[in-house]
Amino acid sequence: MDLEGYIRRCLRKKIPENKIIEDGFKRILEIKEDVDEEFAKKFIKAILEEVKTTEKFKEIKDENLKNILEYPKSGITMGKMGVGSRGEGDFFVHREIARIVKSTKVNAYVSTEEQDDAGIVKADAKYIVAAIDGTHSRLSDFPFLGGFHVARAALRDVYVMGAEAVALISDIHLADDGDVGKIFDFTAGICAVSQAVNVPLIGGSTLRVGGDMVIGDRLVSAVGAIGVIKEGEPTARRNAEVGDVILMTEGSGGGTITTTALYYGWFDVIYETLNVDFIRACQNLIRSGLIKKIHAMTDVTNGGLRGDAYEISKTAKVSLIFDKEKVYKTINPKVLEMLEALNIDPLGVSTDSLMIICPEEYAEEIKKVTGAVEVGYVEEGEESYLVDGNKKIPLKPMFRESAYTPVKKVVGEKKPENFEEMKEKVKKACDEAIKKKDFVVELLKERKKKF
Repeated sequence: MDLEGYIRRCLRKKIPENKIIEDGFKRILEIKEDVDEEFAKKFIKAILEEVKTTEKFKEIKDENLKNILEYPKSGITMGKMGVGSRGEGDFFVHREIARIVKSTKVNAYVSTEEQDDAGIVKADAKYIVAAIDGTHSRLSDFPFLGGFHVARAALRDVYVMGAEAVALISDIHLADDGDVGKIFDFTAGICAVSQAVNVPLIGGSTLRVGGDMVIGDRLVSAVGAIGVIKEGEPTARRNAEVGDVILMTEGSGGGTITTTALYYGWFDVIYETLNVDFIRACQNLIRSGLIKKIHAMTDVTNGGLRGDAYEISKTAKVSLIFDKEKVYKTINPKVLEMLEALNIDPLGVSTDSLMIICPEEYAEEIKKVTGAVEVGYVEEGEESYLVDGNKKIPLKPMFRESAYTPVKKVVGEKKPENFEEMKEKVKKACDEAIKKKDFVVELLKERKKKF
């Protein structure tokens, strides 16, 4: 069941809104046993309002933006085409995906066009770096944007470790009723990034969500990136040192900001997110050799600056001090305007700035090749702070990132009262999984063949 897809289908069929709400909230109560009717109605109403807002993109006069938001309709669903069933229809679709990749003209040693089980690129490296990112769940109906931003996110995660990206891989799961055009639109989004930064998409997997068992047209996907460090050391968070300065590039957001723009109707902001500035800044650092002068790097994503600053402090056991006014200047003006107008904390969402922590003597050179500005410094301690005038405010993450869509505002950011009890139950489940793993490892040892 896909609530968002259900509402979109209902609106297409001109079903009255009160009927959609009445039937939808009943479905929520059937599936979510721990919620009451009041919450269920608020939840379904919020989804309905979000979907109605995004559907307004069809009224946009900017044909280029409208084209980005609308995926190509083939009229053929995943189930009818047999995608994921490993037959003739599936093989045909994979050949078509390879055709999109080939159009980038970004070469690999063994490419998707050859339909091997894995792609190959040539590399000579001291370290191999790999990362994978899941596509933003609310971009299922905007697959090009989903592919674009998840590819960029995976590449960011590789580059902030000081590695030069050499390859991308993808995993696409589209539900049985999904139009195969979504697959091509998603792949085209990945390949737009691939082509722009000259990193090939060399392989992937395409399946249905739950096979025949899941109805709807939900897209669930991920993109992975592989990188290499030929010389020098990784720029891991743990390397931040007391006395370092903190630099940040301008952040225009990615999947999160795009989702906010879509579901609140700030469509023009989407253009601001369509860039590869972060990746090019990192490439400049690597190719200029300045990467060796940097202690640590990260992308401002996980729970926003609040989350990343908190994690760096805990990992490196240092205190990060940020100037509020300077930090706010690193957020794209149009993005910041939207966040403030919607009462969304800019420090609690992913702005996708590149944060660089380095010795002060190299800061000016690094600024020149990245466009970064100095926003703070590192001192002794294990907490991060935001300086606002005479106030020094602790930078701590909320239980959830800032609520950046109407539905998230219904769900809220409050920590559950029984959170500690929940943690114990989660730990127990993890312990049981480890025990099972250990049992199977021993079983495999006993059954080991001699050859």
